[in-house]
Amino acid sequence: MQISLFQRLSPAHGRGTVESGRPGILGILAFIFLTAANLAGAVEIKLASSLPANSDWGIILDRIAAEWYQVSNGEVTLSVFHGRPGSEEQFLQWLRQNRYQAAVFTSQALNNVAPEIMALSIPLLIRDNDEFDAVLGEVRPLLDSTIEEKGFKNLAWVKAGWIKIFSRSRISVPDDLRKLNLATSPSDKKSSDAFRAMGFKLVGASLSDVPAFLNSGRVDAIYQSPIAVQMSSLYKRANHMLSLNLAPFMGGILMNRQGWESIPQRYREPLQAIVRRAGMEFEESFQRREAEAVDIMRQDGIIYNEISPRETQIWLDDIDARIPGLVDRNVFDKTMYQRILGILQRYRESR
Repeated sequence: MQISLFQRLSPAHGRGTVESGRPGILGILAFIFLTAANLAGAVEIKLASSLPANSDWGIILDRIAAEWYQVSNGEVTLSVFHGRPGSEEQFLQWLRQNRYQAAVFTSQALNNVAPEIMALSIPLLIRDNDEFDAVLGEVRPLLDSTIEEKGFKNLAWVKAGWIKIFSRSRISVPDDLRKLNLATSPSDKKSSDAFRAMGFKLVGASLSDVPAFLNSGRVDAIYQSPIAVQMSSLYKRANHMLSLNLAPFMGGILMNRQGWESIPQRYREPLQAIVRRAGMEFEESFQRREAEAVDIMRQDGIIYNEISPRETQIWLDDIDARIPGLVDRNVFDKTMYQRILGILQRYRESR
């Protein structure tokens, strides 16, 4: 089961910076700028985020708000509502209703806007950060164009680490996992369809069900970001972590068309450049935090299953043989899969 990392990082009853009683310094500055700008009739962009205000990521969002104010001379303000409760599907609906003009999303939610995005998460298709950079560098313009056709503007893509497999017993090869009950979120239909088609036994489990299902043995394994597993202490129940990178985990900052078009033309490019620079900071923070999470779990007794080159090849051969079937069943977009495969083949040949 893939729990949204951004949801896992958010407090149970978070409130936005301008609503919270204890905003950070940057949040206070942004609030002051916003109040002054509203009096002057500035354009206001409201951004919803499930990330906590006092996290590294919340601080980065507040800095974006402050820089937007400065670069636009107070004509465009960004109001960041941190720790917003609700699902990503609700966030997307809020953008469509123009309740908020922007929000932070994972690829699972962005799939509802551009289904081609999920081809980036085909298991074991993309195998490391260098391959991910090569692929994303080429397909980003196409994805951005598709998102714009659906009425949104993607301000930045963010690589948020890798999905790993955690289990109650050791896993070395795919058939080990096929003997276990794998938790999957009812809302993560693409991943569920993919794992089912690859012959894995799935058990539907909501976020709140996972700890009890692991304790009872109803579920034996989960697929998830190490950051979320460490923060939720799920590794104390699923205490084996497979070394293999299953799939990249990514997100984006999306704005609706109304919000984007309300920004004066002269400010659009510099404001987006600010968000893209911040996106790189997000990525560095996620990479650092993922490494810290793995270190914490290993120090706390998790069993890190470092598989051999032969076992790794068994995984690659097994999944590679099944991917065409997933594409033919329309689990993943065929055109995007073929494009990614071509990029990877050229990249691997040049290494």
